[in-house]
Amino acid sequence: MNLEQQIEKISSFEHLELLANQIVEGFISGMHKSPFHGFSAEFAEHKTYNQGESTKHIDWKLFAKTDRLYTKRYEEETNLRCHLIVDNSSSMHYPKLKTNQPFYENKIGFSVLASAVLMNLLKKQRDAVGLSIYSDSYEYYAPEKGSDRHHRMILNTLEGVLKSNSQTKTTDTVTYLHQIAENLHRRSMVILFTDLFHSEGSEEDNDKIFRALQHLKHNKHKVVVFHVYDQKTELNFNFDAAPRKFIDVETGETVQLFAENTQEAYQKVISNYFKTIEATCLQYQIKYIPVAIDEKFEKIMTSYLVEKQKFA
Repeated sequence: MNLEQQIEKISSFEHLELLANQIVEGFISGMHKSPFHGFSAEFAEHKTYNQGESTKHIDWKLFAKTDRLYTKRYEEETNLRCHLIVDNSSSMHYPKLKTNQPFYENKIGFSVLASAVLMNLLKKQRDAVGLSIYSDSYEYYAPEKGSDRHHRMILNTLEGVLKSNSQTKTTDTVTYLHQIAENLHRRSMVILFTDLFHSEGSEEDNDKIFRALQHLKHNKHKVVVFHVYDQKTELNFNFDAAPRKFIDVETGETVQLFAENTQEAYQKVISNYFKTIEATCLQYQIKYIPVAIDEKFEKIMTSYLVEKQKFA
């Protein structure tokens, strides 16, 4: 049974921890054939040797196997702290899943599974993880810890997000990112999963969101934004030729139109919006990573590992 078949089998039970572990183990085994084979399965025991460091703790046996220099990691060393943030507004529950459709094929399911995957990597490296969930309220907060009990509590919370219904909930990204920033007292990597949709979308509102993202960087935090979207409909606006009624899932507002008459103009606006986000994040030194929900989770893991190396 190949990895995709195993994932399909596990995901039918919607067991978040098992599925995340299966994805990570497949990713680790594939590292040996990728540019990232320097990240070994022995995450918790070694770290990459940096030129200028003492050679006292270099693992020469591992060097003989990998032709790469690693130093042994000791329990007293300070590990990474990572705070995951998940946008749980109604727009994140799009597209609506059909019966028996895998939970990770909409934005919130993809974000929850991606969070569980990163937690699995963090656990292997004995790093601490925290979690915030927001929508029109600050729904959940847990500080960064590394215990098994803490991981289980966060996984249970993420599973609860999957089971909750998607009643109309707006997004107050600005308010709650500022509150989350105030809760981050120690230098951490901050990872945000959001579709970056908000009700107004004016230039002033966009500026407020970017100021909130910049606030997350205080105390020398590293901020990574995974911009989650559905490529077929939200980016390409690819619908059939029939007249459709579009409903704003957060406000309930409706508009009726022929998608093909609006597609070109829509694509231009959304493309410019994505470019604005990317340029502004670059200006604020925030790592911006657009990710479609039909992409593989390797993009999430690879991006995390690259940014962690830069942050260390």
